[in-house]
Amino acid sequence: MYRKLDQGDDLNCYFIKFKRDYQPSALLSQTNITECFYFSWDMTFGTKGEHRSYRSGGVHYRKKGEIFINTFQGKLSEFTVYNFLQENGITSPKPDLSTYALGEWDSFDIEANNKKINIKSTKFYGNLLLLETKDWSFEGQYLPNKEKPCRGYYDIFLLVRISPDGEALMRRNRMFFSNNIAREELESIVLKEDWNSDIPGFATLDDIKFVISNKHILPRQSYLNRTTRMDAENYYIQSGDMHNTEELIHLLTPR
Repeated sequence: MYRKLDQGDDLNCYFIKFKRDYQPSALLSQTNITECFYFSWDMTFGTKGEHRSYRSGGVHYRKKGEIFINTFQGKLSEFTVYNFLQENGITSPKPDLSTYALGEWDSFDIEANNKKINIKSTKFYGNLLLLETKDWSFEGQYLPNKEKPCRGYYDIFLLVRISPDGEALMRRNRMFFSNNIAREELESIVLKEDWNSDIPGFATLDDIKFVISNKHILPRQSYLNRTTRMDAENYYIQSGDMHNTEELIHLLTPR
């Protein structure tokens, strides 16, 4: 059952009610973290690849410091899922560390037991799986990938949370809004942190279709928990409403 966010007296404010506590795991090795750092560096400051500087339907322009930490968090999330699957005897390819030019990307994050998995990452205190509405059809198709072999359809949507808060780390060190940072300086700050993660739950394609058809939407410029202003319009699922990881293991175990 997927429930809508609460709204207070101010109809432009939304509040999360159904949450799951963050439970740090040991799913990230130091090798994983280092690989993710260099991948994210290459995709931003290293200029071997490039990510877009804005969100679908949004107007906020991201500097390289912000793109770096968002990319790093996203790739840590992929390794979290990969290692979780390996620990539970489920075979899948290692996360892709190839660099892509602007406008190019892989078709999906991970595949296991012939099921394509879309991974969404957030900070350790996050409790929403968010999908930018302009990117998704009413049938749950990811429109930017509709011409790729998977046709933009995913079987499973996983939420992964990362600690510490990477954006706060970059802000404290005055790197978040930077387009020019020495690699050694950034490396000394990022790699000394104790990075960990958890997987609060997952949703299926049918679940995504449900929240889309029932208009579970956070509007652009609305406020989440009174403090976070939404740059783009998003569909959402609260973490407390998601399927747990035990169900995921059962779903992905070959029979």
